[in-house]
Amino acid sequence: MSETIRIERDARGVATLWLARSEKHNAMSAQMIAELHSAAESLGADDTVRVVVLAAEGKSFCAGGDLGWMREQFEADPAVRSKEAAKLAHMLQALNTMPKPLIGRIHGNAFGGGVGLASVCDVAIGADTLLMGLTETRLGLIPATIGPYVCARMGEAKARRVFMSGRRFGAAEAVDLDLLARAVPVEALDEAVDAEVLPYLDCAPEAVARAKALLRHMGPRIDEALIAHTVAELARCWDGEEAPEGIGAFFDKRKPSWTS
Repeated sequence: MSETIRIERDARGVATLWLARSEKHNAMSAQMIAELHSAAESLGADDTVRVVVLAAEGKSFCAGGDLGWMREQFEADPAVRSKEAAKLAHMLQALNTMPKPLIGRIHGNAFGGGVGLASVCDVAIGADTLLMGLTETRLGLIPATIGPYVCARMGEAKARRVFMSGRRFGAAEAVDLDLLARAVPVEALDEAVDAEVLPYLDCAPEAVARAKALLRHMGPRIDEALIAHTVAELARCWDGEEAPEGIGAFFDKRKPSWTS
């Protein structure tokens, strides 16, 4: 039984995949990563599912990777670190290549891995009050395993504006960066998401799946070699000096050594 996600289905064949770890701002733990990967595979293989909506409970959409899970990697050996980083990378790839339209309902703040989740959606609609940010470098980390999907969504030129600085930005800039297709008042979010869902219900499901696969083939190539490179880069951060300092400072409620 899933503990960090839940799935709702309606009579139209629309499945809503809810992040359900609201007490942790839906930060992705090892368990959530595994459950999201399993859900992507099962929903993708389910012929009764026409469209998947990715949504979240609570105040935030997703705060990124669970820092407790990351801190555990400092004590692990290199093989375990790489294995854990690979789980996150392959979960994102499972969502990215799922043969169903994936519509993001981004109702609240999305940081780090939360931006990665928005980036693997075919369309992401956000509330106009939200904040987003690739905040990893504030913690001595880099947006490694989410990087290919963020870059594919934004393009390198736009990604350079936010990929390294760790700054937070609002919904209007997220639209300009192509992370969000639209930003709407939160009370209009469900209607806007449903407007993205409805056209697919008039389309042939296999044709939709083939069109999505073709598009991924023509777009930026995210293959096993690239995924392996991002996994190695994340593992290197966990093995370095800055990530333990940055994450330790977060838990200690102090500034890391590189800030004045």
